[in-house]
Amino acid sequence: MKIIYIHQYFFTPEEGGAIRSYHLAKGMVDAGIDVEMVTAHDAGNYDIKVIEGIKVHYLPVAYDNSYGFFRRAVSFVKFVLAAKRVIKKLPRPDYLYITSTPLTTGIIGRWAKRKFAVPFVFEVRDLWPEAPVQMGVVKNKILTKFLYRLERLIYSDATHLVALSPGIFQSIRETCPAKPISLIPNFSDPEFFDPAVNDSANETKQLANDQPIISYIGAIGPVNGLEAFVALAQAAKVRGLAYQFVLMGKGVGLAEIERQKELLGLDNLYLKPFDDKYAVRQLLANTDFVYLSFRPYPVLTTSSPNKFFDAIAMGKPIILNFKGWIHDIVVDAKLGVYHDSVDISPVFDYIQQVKENPKSIAGICERGRRLACNQYSKRRAIEALLRIFKEKKGKRKKANAAYIRIA
Repeated sequence: MKIIYIHQYFFTPEEGGAIRSYHLAKGMVDAGIDVEMVTAHDAGNYDIKVIEGIKVHYLPVAYDNSYGFFRRAVSFVKFVLAAKRVIKKLPRPDYLYITSTPLTTGIIGRWAKRKFAVPFVFEVRDLWPEAPVQMGVVKNKILTKFLYRLERLIYSDATHLVALSPGIFQSIRETCPAKPISLIPNFSDPEFFDPAVNDSANETKQLANDQPIISYIGAIGPVNGLEAFVALAQAAKVRGLAYQFVLMGKGVGLAEIERQKELLGLDNLYLKPFDDKYAVRQLLANTDFVYLSFRPYPVLTTSSPNKFFDAIAMGKPIILNFKGWIHDIVVDAKLGVYHDSVDISPVFDYIQQVKENPKSIAGICERGRRLACNQYSKRRAIEALLRIFKEKKGKRKKANAAYIRIA
């Protein structure tokens, strides 16, 4: 089987960031599938690399999350056009596997289906255009109507849809009731993110080993709501609590956090540059509590944050400031606490209780690891994706056999 995988923001573990597509593509390759990845990079030239059996086509389309709406839209359109030109030159695949965001990647699937009769599976990572509409990024009524129509058309044309959370699954079901959908959330890599790995050397020399460390790792953008993290650090300082807050990431919101740190004199807030998965594992090894953050928009409760799955694999307690399915997992499995912006006392009480109770820490670690290994492992996600293609292939064989008999 040959699959062309479309992901505008493809990253490898060495680059850091969200590497779901790397793991899924690698899983396909290991299963004997020929995978060609079509992605973009900031370099001014087209490039091809073979990365662990994945043939990656890098298209010269620049993008950064600091871009404004118009510049982002231009980047999305450029990627669609460049991807079409590359696909025309490649051997015809059995399927396209296309992941959002942006939603515009689905246009490539609709085009390939009509031009080459190639079916596509569409992976929905975030609800677009619902997210930008709720957040007020898209306000024009005509544009909003167009984007919702494009969403329905892409879903309808896909041969199968993959949702990354129960909330996304339900939204797709309401939009396209008859379309087959699979739920494949983001996942843990429990072999790599393993608390037993001796990787706890503290490179942040300012940190004290005997004081609680609360870390946020990931994107620093408009949706992440990290003012709550800064406010928690400020509240700890005001109360005289010797807690240490570490933020590792990049994004358009970093400059404002740096400004707030300086303005408020937050010497308990440490900023680390975005780095690869080895640096992430090291920080998690040093961390006592992992902080997860989103702004309080209903659509963001459907999100599937990568760092939650890394954190439970490392057996770390969670502090999160949003509701939704991840919140419910944390509460039901007794893995952490909810950070209410109005009443922050329960967060500080929880930190103190956990730090003073080694049995509590061991229990959280055990329950988190169990979830990571048994329900949200990389292996299970890859197996679920491979089943989709196996079932599709079987149905196509039966259809071809029936056609031959009739002919």
